[in-house]
Amino acid sequence: MSYLLTTTCAVPAAGAILTAAMPAGTSEARRRTTKAVALTVATATLALAALVAADFKPGGARYQLTESHPWIRAFGISFSLGVDGIGAVLVLLTAVLVPIVMLASWHDAEPEVAADGATFEGRRRTQGFFALVLAVEAMVIVSFLATDVFLFYVFFEAMLIPMYFLIGGFGDRVGGAEAARQRSYAAVKFLLYNLLGGLVMLAAVIGLYVIANNQGQGTFDLQALTSALADGRLVVNPTAEKALFLGFFFAFAVKAPLWPLHTWLPNAMGEATAGTAVLITAVVDKVGTFAMLRFCLGLFPHASKFFAPAILVLAVVGIIYGALLAVGQKDIKRLIAYASISHFGFIILGIFAMTSQGQSGATLYMVNHGISTALLMLVAGFLISRRGSRLIADFGGVQKVAPVLAGTFLIGGLATLSLPGLAPFVSEFLVLVGTFTRYPALGIVATVGIVLAALYVLVLYQRTMTGPVRESVRGMADLKARELLVAAPLIALTLVLGVYPKPLTDIVNPAVADTLSQVHRTDPAPAHPVAIPAGGEQQ
Repeated sequence: MSYLLTTTCAVPAAGAILTAAMPAGTSEARRRTTKAVALTVATATLALAALVAADFKPGGARYQLTESHPWIRAFGISFSLGVDGIGAVLVLLTAVLVPIVMLASWHDAEPEVAADGATFEGRRRTQGFFALVLAVEAMVIVSFLATDVFLFYVFFEAMLIPMYFLIGGFGDRVGGAEAARQRSYAAVKFLLYNLLGGLVMLAAVIGLYVIANNQGQGTFDLQALTSALADGRLVVNPTAEKALFLGFFFAFAVKAPLWPLHTWLPNAMGEATAGTAVLITAVVDKVGTFAMLRFCLGLFPHASKFFAPAILVLAVVGIIYGALLAVGQKDIKRLIAYASISHFGFIILGIFAMTSQGQSGATLYMVNHGISTALLMLVAGFLISRRGSRLIADFGGVQKVAPVLAGTFLIGGLATLSLPGLAPFVSEFLVLVGTFTRYPALGIVATVGIVLAALYVLVLYQRTMTGPVRESVRGMADLKARELLVAAPLIALTLVLGVYPKPLTDIVNPAVADTLSQVHRTDPAPAHPVAIPAGGEQQ
């Protein structure tokens, strides 16, 4: 048995404990040591994630590098891990983004400065911030690798705790006491929404176990359950299957987030630091869409097909709604949050269109959205920290005083609107093609989101970067070396995956094919097949 997956999960978890245990202090040397340790752990996790991706064989078994360690034997619960193609690319995405987030957040957990110039720790202990980031990474990776339903549920819920403290305790230092109250509100709202989803899911998890146990399949092992469902050893009546599906789906739709369960996201992303906002939308929220593929479609195939049309309508509403609200935003970070709601609509659209192009595009969209949104949000964070304001109206003419910052912001914006040649275009195109082949009307309506994306991105760039130089930005510094180091790999990935996504599609496509076979779906036949004359060759 290989222990590579356990090691990949354990390294950031151990790093979180080590970082939290490091001696506190206000000296720059201690803080620098803490940051260096955390960044080293995150880099080691990236190396392990790269090994997982390299060892994964796209033509092999659905779940590879599997491990299983008994946990609660009486209920058939085990610490079972396995990686499929979809999990492999998302683990790699997480491992790539965390060290970048750490670099971008290098000064986000500095001690507070009192009026007399003295420093004090307060809630901004450097150790606490970086330990929480590593804890989130560990829990997300376990969620992507878990092949035990109960194990997945535990970490699906546990990741809420470090995220709550990151949102509420380490938000932007903009706005004073009122901003602190808004951070607390956003953190509590995030926690309550997601806890509610988790409680509903817990009821469904228990219900699934009771049904399976009554038929001699008392286990939480995902592979055992799907195998029993496939060969008829486990039979779930249609009504119960629909109820269980809704229990799982509700939790994932809150996490994703899907309209109308999205309202916690703009508050959380708006009040959190830019790095924490990236963790929310590019890492944590991906667990929701990933789980729709692995658990909703895998465990409840008939219910998935039954509810697919309704979910697709909600996804299209989310696409248009998120984009329209992004157009009207005055706050840069809230604009990016509403844009993310629109993008998650595309991801869910691709998943429940249940075509190979749609689901491959949805999985690529999870990766590409993570990269493009990280680039746009982190550069926006650099911009906001320089001006001390998130309001679009407080900027203007930035490209004349900080051209490199403006250029990287433009690339992030163009990736967000899915410009051809950049990574998100490929995934968005596949989602729309896959949707149109089965639901042409929804595919057509969803394209309106593309037009609106161009509007909110270009208007944002115009109002912040072009025009006369405002006095408030006249002395604004351009990107520094650390900030360039943050942006460079994200720009490189955006460009490379925009012109050559094949390495990812080769890994993802077999898992997508397996998922479609579980729900007994095939791609629709072309409406107008190519005619082949009798005795002749295809024209």
